[in-house]
This record gives sequence, C-alpha cells and structure tokens, in this order.
Amino acid sequence: MKNRIFLALLIVFSTCITSKGQKDYKPTPENLASRQWFQDSKFGLFIHWGVYSTLASGEWVMNQQKIDKATYEQLPAFFNPTGFNAAEWVKMVKDAGMKYITITSKHHDGFAMWATKQTTWNIVDRTPYGKDILRELAFECHKQGVKLFFYHSHLDWYQENYYPRGGTGGSSKRPNSGDWYKYLDFMDAQLTELLTNYGEIAGIWFDGWWDKKDAEFEKDLPGKNTTGFSEESTVGALPLETCETMNGAWGFNIHDKNFKSTTQLIQYLVKAAGLNANFLLNVGPMPNGKIQPEFIKTLGEMGIWMKKYGETVYGTRGGPIDAHPWGVTTAKGNKIYVHLMGESDENILLNDFGKKIKKAYLFDDQSKVIFKQNEFGITIKVPSDKRKPIDTIVVIEI
Repeated sequence: MKNRIFLALLIVFSTCITSKGQKDYKPTPENLASRQWFQDSKFGLFIHWGVYSTLASGEWVMNQQKIDKATYEQLPAFFNPTGFNAAEWVKMVKDAGMKYITITSKHHDGFAMWATKQTTWNIVDRTPYGKDILRELAFECHKQGVKLFFYHSHLDWYQENYYPRGGTGGSSKRPNSGDWYKYLDFMDAQLTELLTNYGEIAGIWFDGWWDKKDAEFEKDLPGKNTTGFSEESTVGALPLETCETMNGAWGFNIHDKNFKSTTQLIQYLVKAAGLNANFLLNVGPMPNGKIQPEFIKTLGEMGIWMKKYGETVYGTRGGPIDAHPWGVTTAKGNKIYVHLMGESDENILLNDFGKKIKKAYLFDDQSKVIFKQNEFGITIKVPSDKRKPIDTIVVIEI
C-alpha cells in the first residue's frame, strides 16, 4: 500500500503555497476565490496512468518487483494507448458529477506523460503512441469546462540526480551518487512546462515525501486514522481533500477485483463533505487508454445520485453538528442537511448548534419531520419506512 498526502497543496490560478514560517502571509483575492471554487466543487477524479499499466500490477510495480532501470526502460515500447479518447474521459467525469481532474504528470518511476524537453524519458519520445496525453486532456477539459490539476511526484526512481535517496527504488541500479540541486532544477523546469504550456491549470498535487517522517498521509477522512496510514492530528484551515481508490489499487491492476460499491463511495463522498473536505476518487486506466467498465458503471451511478442530491453536497461546508455513527451534516445558507447513513433509532438526538429551527423536512418528498428543540438538544424523528438505502437526508431550515 502506498501513502499519499491528503491535504491539498494547491496552486490555483495564483500561488497558494504557505508554510508555518510565513506567519504574515495574506492570500490575494484571486487566491481566496480559487479556494472557494475548490471547496464548492467537492468531487473530482484522480487518474493514475503511466507505462506501469502495461504490467497490470499497479503503479509501484518497479519498486515492488525490484525492476532495475535498464529493464524498466523496455516498457514504453509496449505502451500504445490507441483507445484513449480525452473527450470520452471528460464527459464521463461530468456525467459522474465531478468538477475537476487530477492526473499523474509524473509518478515515482519518473516517466513523463507529456512532451517534456528536460528528458527523453517521456511518452512522446519513447512510445509508439508518440502523442502528448496531457495536451489532449487539457484541451478537452478547457473545452468542456472541467478544471485540470497535475499530480507530480517529488520522488523519482529514474533520475540519477535524485540523491540522497530514500527507502524506495533501491533496485534501480543507479550509481550511488547524484546532485540534489540539479534534480531540483530539473523538477522546477518540468513544473514550469506544465504550468505554462497547457492553458489554465487549477493546481499541482505533490506526492513522494517518503523521507519526511512526519508527512501527512492519505486514504482517510480529515483528522481520522482508520486505515493506519495517518496520525490523528489537528486539521488545518486550508482547503482539504481526501483521496480513495475504487478497488484497492491506484494504477491499473488486473488482479484487483475488490471493487467498492456505489453505496460505499457515495457515503464516503458525503462523509468527506461533512468533514469539510473534497473527495478525489481514483481510476487507473488500462494500457490501451480505456477506463475499466466496472469503474465507468459505478461513476455513472454516482452521477445519477449527485444529480438528485448534489444540492446537499456542492457548495456546502461541514455542518454544525459533529460526525456520529449515524452520519454527518453539511450546511449551506440557512439550511443544514442531516445525512443519515448508519443505523439509528427513529428518534435521533442532535447537539444543539445555537440557532432556532424554523422547520425540518425530508429532502426527497418534502414531508414534514417532527422535531423538538430544548435545553437537552435537538431531537428529530425519522420513521424506518422513510429511510433510504444510501442516505436519508433531513433538511433543517434556521
């Protein structure tokens, strides 16, 4: 299993990199507008794709199977994704109710999915396909109104100047030497290409801080550690994003049939929104350029749900009532959406949030929900015959 930063490090339309040392940093109006857009969007598609897909064993195959650099260099000759259709991908994203795409420009194997001038280790120079995938995708994103982010790995198992090295990529058989500052120049030059040659780019999603012992990790909701990859910690004020896979793999893995259900993924999306975070849901395209049909089916089903219930997710922030086993709350304007996704009694006790309730009703049929607000809190009554299998939503107007 791999670890990944789940706090979104955004460079959205203007520089948005802050650190603990920048105590006097004041974001520009453009930066704040970009943050708001990001938080309002709530749902995006993660795409892990590269030459590793030809081995159908995930994106870490070079490290996990201890493949040396010379052997790994043979893979691009087999990577010819003639089935790739950027227009189909972007339409799939829109139909799923997603607002943005984050795609791997370069993963840990160092292979560039665009026409970089910094190295020939790229899709244009090394594959029979010979086309710039990122350019095609960027064109369609701009055309169809979907924002585009690039995932970019700090870690590089291919470049010799990535030195000193961490605990991965040790079987590459690179010389035990290198110039870290030359690597940084190389990385900066590649990032400059990505941020200047592909139209408006919404941000860069950095990954690969394997030598940083206290790095934030992923596959969890903010402040949680249910997967064992993270440490429970205080959640910061910057926009948040959590990522998850549709099966158990990030890159294409033909052996992985552990597909998550539509219900599981919708509930994860809603829980993320209730904790004030976006949900970046991953697919690993096949080496022919197609998305697995199982993924397409699930994304389509999520899109149908979002068309009906998206009001309770898009543009919301985490609600005033903490997450409970029964679910979460989201909020927008004068409305609080109570998402009941777990088992609970008909009468549900909510923490009082200091506002007088005007009315409460079911989102689906607008039928009245009985509530009581007193010094002990708020009680709402939702009969079992009114419950929905995925998410029963009670709207509270204040």
